Order: sequence, then C-alpha cells, then structure tokens
Amino acid sequence: MGLSKTKDMTVGSPMKLILGFAVPLMFGNIFQQFYSMVDTIIVGRYLGKDALAGVGSTGALNFLILGFCLGICSGFSIPIAQRFGSKNIPELKKFVGNIIWLATAFAVVFTLVTALLCRQMLVLTNTPDNIINYSYNYFFVILCGIPATILYNILSAMLRALGDSKTPVMFLVMASIINIVLDIVLVVYIPLGVAGAGIATVVSQGISGIACLIFIMKKFPILHISKHDLKPNLGYMIELCENGVPMGLQYSITAIGSVILQTSVNSLGSIAVASVTAASKLSMFFTCAFDALGVAMSTYGGQNVGAKKYNRLTSGLYSGMILGSIYSIIALIIILFSGKTLLTLFVSASETQIINDAYKFLFTNVIFFVLLTGVNVIRLLIQGMGYGKVAIFSGIFEMIARSFIGFFIVPRFGFYSACYGNPLAWLLADLFLVPAFFLVLKHIKTWGHQ
Repeated sequence: MGLSKTKDMTVGSPMKLILGFAVPLMFGNIFQQFYSMVDTIIVGRYLGKDALAGVGSTGALNFLILGFCLGICSGFSIPIAQRFGSKNIPELKKFVGNIIWLATAFAVVFTLVTALLCRQMLVLTNTPDNIINYSYNYFFVILCGIPATILYNILSAMLRALGDSKTPVMFLVMASIINIVLDIVLVVYIPLGVAGAGIATVVSQGISGIACLIFIMKKFPILHISKHDLKPNLGYMIELCENGVPMGLQYSITAIGSVILQTSVNSLGSIAVASVTAASKLSMFFTCAFDALGVAMSTYGGQNVGAKKYNRLTSGLYSGMILGSIYSIIALIIILFSGKTLLTLFVSASETQIINDAYKFLFTNVIFFVLLTGVNVIRLLIQGMGYGKVAIFSGIFEMIARSFIGFFIVPRFGFYSACYGNPLAWLLADLFLVPAFFLVLKHIKTWGHQ
C-alpha cells in the first residue's frame, strides 16, 4: 500500500515523535530561508542599501500573499493526515484528487490578481520613492512565481501529513544550491539587478516542486490516484476549504498587522527599512525551528484525532512547549554574543547605524521567543485537530497588536517602539490560544471530531 516512507504518530513517545519529525523539517526550513537570505546578502552587498531596502520593504506584503498560499497548502493536508490516522486510504486518495483542482485554481487566480496590483500595493504601504522601483522589480517576479510556490508547498504538505518530513528537505537542499548559483549569476554577472534575485528564487522553488512531484510518482504509491479519484467532489472540496481557507486567512490576517507595522517603518525612511530588513531576515532564520515545530504539531494533531487518541493531544502539547522553550534559550544566547556579527552578512560593517538599529530590533524579538513557541505549538495543534476556524482568532489578536504599534506608537516614539510589535502580537495570541486549546479538547472528547 506504499506506507514504507510514512510515519505513524499515533503510537510511541510524543516527545521523540515530535522531535524526530521537526528536526529534518527545521533543516528544510533553514535551506528554504536561504532563498530569501541569499537574495538579501547579495542584493545588500552588490546593489547597495537602497536595493536592500527595496527588497525588504516587500516583506510584509510577501507574508500577506504568500502566507495565504502556504496556509491553504498546510490546511489542505489536514484531511490527509486525519485519513491516514484512521487508515482510510481510499478516501485519502479522493482528497488528493480534489486538492489538485483547488490548488490549481488558487494558483491561477492569485497570480493574476496580485501581479496586476503589484505597484498599487507598494504605493499603499508608503514605500519610499527612492526604493519603490527596486521593490516593484523584485516583488513582481515573486508574485509571478506563486504557482511554483504552491506546487512545492502542497506536495511537501501532503508528504508531511503522512509523517515524512525528510524527503522535502532533500529537494530544498538541492534547490538552495541552485538558488545561490543563480543569485550570483543573475545579480553579479549578467546583471539583472533585484529582478535577478527574484528570478533565482522562483526558479529554485519550481525545481524543488518538480523534484518532489517526480519522487511521489516513483516512490509514494499511497498518493497515486486514478481518474475516479480525480473526479471533483463538492463535499471533499468543502472540507478542504474549511481547513485550508481559515488557515490561509489566519496567515493573512496576521500579515495585515505586519503590513501596517511595515508601513509605519517605511515612513521612517530607508535607513529604518534596511535595519528592519536585515533584522527580520536573520530573525526568520532562527524562527525556522518554530515553524518546523508547528508543522510537526499539526501532523501530530491530525493523525491522533483521526485515530481518536485524544489523550495524546495534551502530552503532545507539553512536549512541543518544552522543546520550543529549550530552543528559545539557545537562540537568545547565540544572538546575545554573535548578533551584530551575523548582521554583517547583510550590510557592510561600516553601516553602523543600520547594524545597531537592526540589533535592537532582533534582540527585542529573540528575548520573547518563548511566546512565539506558544503561538506555533498551540495554534498548529488546534489546526491539526481540525479546528482552524478557532485558531484564526489568534491571528486577529496578532493583527490588533501590530496595528496598534504601527498606527499609534511608532509615529510618536519612533523606530525603537516598532521593535515591540511582534512580542506584543505573540503575547495576545497566546492569551487566546491557551484556553482555546483546552476548550477544543473538551469539545472533541465530548462530541468527537466534527
């Protein structure tokens, strides 16, 4: 039946299962960050701080649009994890067939709409005039690559739903190497400027998606479908959308607050934008572990709900929080002693103001990483349990926090106050998520998964 590459997370130690699943995925996320990280390093070093700021100013909009795409891909995989947990393989295959239709539709619509509105979005977010052309040239290419992003993420999400977190990593390692080579060629030697960095990212993402597809076709028969499985089914599509759309909206709602916060930072000038860009890129590198942990919790939750092993959900939550908290301490120690040195990867050491401001932003975020642990562990566990509509409210609280900082605090107190946007967002989200998990758990134990 093709289960040799899968991992059953309904039996065994939750701590070992979650750690064993998350570690390969963390390395995959790190290599995925190389796409944007290498872009930033090469752009900053070879094209200057205005080009760096131009690429960085698109970060929140990237999160808004691509975050929705990543969210729906992750959400679509939840019914796969649940059917795998219940060992209902025929229904699992029907969901795969309907995912193909929905993913294709979302890819086409999102690419067309966002590419057409690219410049208008940059204007609405107060992108400074001296960097807006850099922003557009980079962002437009990234938006045109949405189909490649969805291809890889939907396939890797299905593999992870079946417990395989290692295979997608192999293709990301390969793609990251290709991305680095293309970055150097298209930015330094041809040169195509910031557009070259965008092209390198899109091409690399597409290659990883195609490689993942070929692997599934040759080695993963559990995901092989027939013409009958490919037949559109309204019931399956509704269930997929009930999981995918709330998860995508949760990313986007969270991103709205990030866009507002980014807009307030943009109003402070290109130096502030470059500082936040460098700090955010390095911070995202460190948060790969939390992203991996969150995906592990989603798969863990989905499989155990499918198997009706509800008592394992709480122990899984505690295990995830312990792992994330230990990592938070390690990350803080690294940033405390090496943060400024690491920031010189993105900007010249002579740009002392950018490095100092970036370090302030970075340190203020890292010191509150324990709060981010709660956001990823609890929210993704709730989503894996099939209650994405509940988890979406945590995104609303994050949006409120970042919007408050962006609208009212940054204009009055300046750059340093922007550093507290993310920690406040994580705190408010956690205050909602902790009681929400136990209410959802009580409901599912009483009434079963619905």
